Amino acid sequence: MARLKKVRRVLLYTLFLNIAVASAKIIYGYETDSISMLSDGFHSFFDGTSNIIGLVGIWIASRPPDEDHPYGHRKFETLATVAIAVLIFAAGIEILREAYSRIKTVRDIQVTYMSFVIMAMTLTVNIGVMTYETRKGRELKSDFLLADATHTRSDIFVSVSVVISLIAAKMGYPAVDVIAAIVITVLIARMGFSILKSATAVLTDSACISPDRIKKVVNSIKGIQDCHGIRTRGNEDFVNIDLHVLVDPEINVREAHDVAHSVEEAIKEKFPSVMDVVIHVEPYRGRIK
Repeated sequence: MARLKKVRRVLLYTLFLNIAVASAKIIYGYETDSISMLSDGFHSFFDGTSNIIGLVGIWIASRPPDEDHPYGHRKFETLATVAIAVLIFAAGIEILREAYSRIKTVRDIQVTYMSFVIMAMTLTVNIGVMTYETRKGRELKSDFLLADATHTRSDIFVSVSVVISLIAAKMGYPAVDVIAAIVITVLIARMGFSILKSATAVLTDSACISPDRIKKVVNSIKGIQDCHGIRTRGNEDFVNIDLHVLVDPEINVREAHDVAHSVEEAIKEKFPSVMDVVIHVEPYRGRIK
């Protein structure tokens, strides 16, 4: 559970930074009547929701197995990842809505030097948050942190859209802003689908280690005649395996147990992400090696 505590700590740091970024955009957006900056500020404030979702999801995922969840609660972290994908799609829809609004209504935005300073500062913070979460997500093998980092990347695209809006307004080319918004929405949608694909693979128990790689390890163990029915599920840092091994039918129960234990140890040594191995021992009907 130490890993999940580290994930929670990362989420608390990023929650604080998201609130700081959102506050800066909202305050200055009100002062300059920049609806795009203001909406981006509320969007950044909404990002704090993803951190809260993550904190709740990680808290539930860290709970030990119980009667209702004998395999533990780790999939709640993946479920929280799906929520992040939904937020990413919501961000894309918000950008399209804003772009459509700009087509219908010409806005008089006060573009100042400070507008670009605020956006540059918030972009720098978002890039830092994205880099930090990506690094920690890979280090801690957290699907949620990697998804939240992708969500932060979508925030960067939104902020870039605002900067383009400010420049376009300054130069008198509002159409550029709309085109940029559509391109950014497509990129954000691709991110959302990528996260959903990864989370769905975990939730639907998609295979995560090639059976051939496992079979190669198992068949190299003394006492194993063959193996089959290899199945894997889980995610990158928590894999469950079950398989059938064939042994000499003349050995006793204790010897069969020792062979099965050797199989479990060999698999966990070769694949450190494997947490649980269920082995069904069967008598081998062919010629003994």
